[in-house]
Amino acid sequence: MILSSIFLGMIGPWQIALIVGALLLLFGGKKIPELMRGLGSGIKEFKDATKEEEEDPKIDEKK
Repeated sequence: MILSSIFLGMIGPWQIALIVGALLLLFGGKKIPELMRGLGSGIKEFKDATKEEEEDPKIDEKK
């Protein structure tokens, strides 16, 4: 949590604009939504996997 706040404190509006511009140049406007969808589904799968991992030991303890 602390690391993310430090990192976000170092990024300003010009850096964000530069990153967005570089992404547009590299991938084009049509490819970016597809990349973001893939990133979102990957994050969702990761969260689901961590939830399953947290629930499994609880089930084993009850048996």
